[in-house]
Amino acid sequence: MKSIFKFLFLFGIAVSLLTACNKKSNSNTDEISQSKYPELLDRPELLQNGKEWEAVQNTYAGAVQNLTSEKVDLTNYLKLTEVCILEARVTGEHGHYYPGALQIIDELLSKKDISQDLLFQALSLKSSVLLSQHDFKNALLCSQRAIKINPYNAQIYGTLTDALVELGRYEEAVLAADKMVGIRPDLRSYARISYMREIHGDIEGSIEAMKMAVKAGYPGLEQSAWTRLTLGNIYETYGKLDEAKNEYQLTLAERENYPFAIGALAGIELQQENYKAAEDLLKEATAIIPEFSFYVQLAELYQKTNRMEEYKETLDEIFVMLQDDVDSGHNMNLEYADIHLRITKDYEKALAFTLLEHEKRPVNIDVNKMLAKIYYEMGDKENSRKFFNEAIRTNSKNPDIKNLKEQLVLATPKIKDTNVF
Repeated sequence: MKSIFKFLFLFGIAVSLLTACNKKSNSNTDEISQSKYPELLDRPELLQNGKEWEAVQNTYAGAVQNLTSEKVDLTNYLKLTEVCILEARVTGEHGHYYPGALQIIDELLSKKDISQDLLFQALSLKSSVLLSQHDFKNALLCSQRAIKINPYNAQIYGTLTDALVELGRYEEAVLAADKMVGIRPDLRSYARISYMREIHGDIEGSIEAMKMAVKAGYPGLEQSAWTRLTLGNIYETYGKLDEAKNEYQLTLAERENYPFAIGALAGIELQQENYKAAEDLLKEATAIIPEFSFYVQLAELYQKTNRMEEYKETLDEIFVMLQDDVDSGHNMNLEYADIHLRITKDYEKALAFTLLEHEKRPVNIDVNKMLAKIYYEMGDKENSRKFFNEAIRTNSKNPDIKNLKEQLVLATPKIKDTNVF
C-alpha cells in the first residue's frame, strides 16, 4: 500500500480552500509572484477542476496580499502553507511547493507573538510537509511537540501515526491510530486503521476500514480520490485485480483526469502484458503531471518490449526527476534503490541506497524487506535471511514477503535455525 502520509493530512485543506475566499481577490497574480513567497504555478487545464482551482487562486492571492501588507494576520501563513501542500499533491511539483511550504511555516514559527493555537497548527502543517519529504525523525518531533500543546486534536495523531510507522515503531503507531479514531472517526482515521491492519496481516480488516474511509469522503475531492485509489491498491497488492480495476475506474468517474488512477490502471495492464494499453494510459498520465513513478512504469514497459533506446531515454528522465526531488530536500533513497533493484539490476547501487535508509530507519519492515530482496539477488542468503526475519516481525502478508520466503526456503532447504521463517 502506498504510504498514507502522502494524502491523508490534506483532507481538511481542500475543504477549507473550497469554502474560503468566495469573492475574487483584486490582487494581480503576476505581481504577487514577484514577492518572497512561492509562486502559484498554473495548474494544467485537465487538473483545474472548476471551483477548486478558483478557490485555490483566491486563497493564495488573499494570503500573499495580507502577508505583504503592513497589518499582517498570522493565519494567512497557514492558508498559504495549505495551498502549497495541496498544489504539491495535485500537480506533482514537489520540488517547488514543499520547500516553499517549509519556508512559510518556519517564518510563522519564528514570530514572537504567535498564539498557542497557531503554534499547534503550524507544527501540524510542518509535520505533514516533513513526512512528505521523508524526514520522519523530525516529523515525529514536530508531532510530539504539537500534541503537548493540544492532546485532543485527532489530526495530529494522524501525523504521529505516520511518523511512527515509517520509523518502524509499530506498537506505538497502533496506539496513536486508536487514539485518533477515538477522537474523530473520519476518512483520515479510518485510513490509518486500515494501514495498521494491513501491516499486521489483517487484509480483510484493512479492506473493511478503507471502505469506511471511502464512504466518509467527499466525492470529487483529491483526498477522496486518493482514498479510493488506495483501496484499489490493497486489492491489487493481494491479487484481486478485477476489484482493483473497478475502484480505479470509480475514482476517475468521481474525479475526471485523476492521473494516479490512470497510472494505476496502466499498472494492471502492464501486469497482464497488455503493453499497448499500458503505454497509452501512462502517456495520458504523464501528460497531466510529471510523476516519476509513471516514468518508472514506462521504463519497465520499454525494457520488457525490448525498446532499448526509449528505455534509456526514459531512465535518464527518471534520474533527472529524482535528483530534482533530492535537491529540494526530499529523501529518495528507497526510490533509487527500487529502480536499481527492479530495472537497472545494479544491485550494488540498490544496496548502497538501502543501507543509507537503514541507518535512518533500522526497524522499518519495508526497508528490511528491501535489503532482504537485494541480498538474495546478490547471492548472499545469510544476510537475506537476517533482514527477512526483521521484515516479518509484524506478521505482514505482503506477497513480496511470501515470495521471498519461498525463494529462501528453496535456496536453503536444510536450515537449522528454527526461528527463521
